[in-house]
Amino acid sequence: MKYGWRRLAAAAAALLLSAVFFGCGAADQPADGAEKVRLMVWSPSEDQSRDSGEWLQTCCAAFADQHPEWDITFVYGIADEATAASSIAQDPEASADVFLYANDNITIMTDAQALVKFGGKYEQQIRENASEAILNSVTMDGYLYGVPFTTNTWFMYYDKRVFSQEDIKSLEAMLSKGVVSFPFTNSWYLPAFYFGNGCTLFGDGTQEELGADFGGDNAAAVTDYLVDLIQNPNFVVDADGSGMAGLRDGSVNAIFSGSWDYGSVREILGDNLGAAALPVYTLDGTPRQMYSYSGSKAVGVNAYSEYMVPAVELAIYLGSAEAQKLHYELRSVIPCSTELQDDPVISSDPVFIAQNETFDNTSKLQPFVSRMANCWTPVENMGKSIRNGSVTHENAAEQTKAMNDAMNSNGIE
Repeated sequence: MKYGWRRLAAAAAALLLSAVFFGCGAADQPADGAEKVRLMVWSPSEDQSRDSGEWLQTCCAAFADQHPEWDITFVYGIADEATAASSIAQDPEASADVFLYANDNITIMTDAQALVKFGGKYEQQIRENASEAILNSVTMDGYLYGVPFTTNTWFMYYDKRVFSQEDIKSLEAMLSKGVVSFPFTNSWYLPAFYFGNGCTLFGDGTQEELGADFGGDNAAAVTDYLVDLIQNPNFVVDADGSGMAGLRDGSVNAIFSGSWDYGSVREILGDNLGAAALPVYTLDGTPRQMYSYSGSKAVGVNAYSEYMVPAVELAIYLGSAEAQKLHYELRSVIPCSTELQDDPVISSDPVFIAQNETFDNTSKLQPFVSRMANCWTPVENMGKSIRNGSVTHENAAEQTKAMNDAMNSNGIE
């Protein structure tokens, strides 16, 4: 029976442990030596690849060396940050003890009571290594649910031979100088223009009852602007890797992406690589700041872990300054540790600067309320409809209202 006594016992233990895990000391050790511990750890394949330096295995080995009180057997599994949460929530007892996840998936795991809340000395350690803005991305109802190890947002890469430091402040200035590729039909990107003209999602992002506000006159004005933008020959839609391909062959001079594409862009542009926070666009003669979604990636602990203290300690270590620095060196994962902000190599990296300036100044924390799930498809459809010409100046207001109505529906109506 799937939900037998063992799972019920684990659930009871999980409720006690995950209410707030304070960490009052190490696990009891047997008299004859180190305690045997088995930890299943999940991460993306790139973190375990020999070609990428085996970040996860290296960190786990270092952690084991630092804790001779535990005789640890590590079992590694592959799960990227975007999909780990679903597996944890579906069957936490059979899932990893420690895993990496994207912060917008917190509610998936908390609804299943499968994610540990950090408290006491562990919460203090996490707070000492991260900014308040980063911590807010893994906090819900006052509880801290993860150890953040990088910000998660998108910004702009550009060719410094084409655009000057002054050009990159304005989308229109850039379009007068070269070709800009933008993921227009991707609903993680297109809201940048709507946010710029005052549209909001769920109030401050946590007020689910306020719903999406992407349907008023200010939103219709953005749609009207986008109808013209898509017709600009120097503005092209980035889809299925076409932006990167254009950057490689020289037909594109700027793309919008994140640190995950840093290696590829650096290979293409070399010393000509530029990276920056988002530009403004001009709507009815007025500059409007584009805003990307932002969040974080964090290390989480399964509330059903049999080895809670070692699991929590490992999560803290994987999100530490030491582990973040190695992540950066091996895979160019941009750290968020406050301890590393003044590292001379990291702090001079243009992508580190661009990602942090974007997070701090030109981004909106992505809501992780449950109704956010209703917002993705209507925005994607709007981008596709503008691209194919079915949204026009004449019906922009009507189509914008329809998008907003769909965002505020339950997905059935």
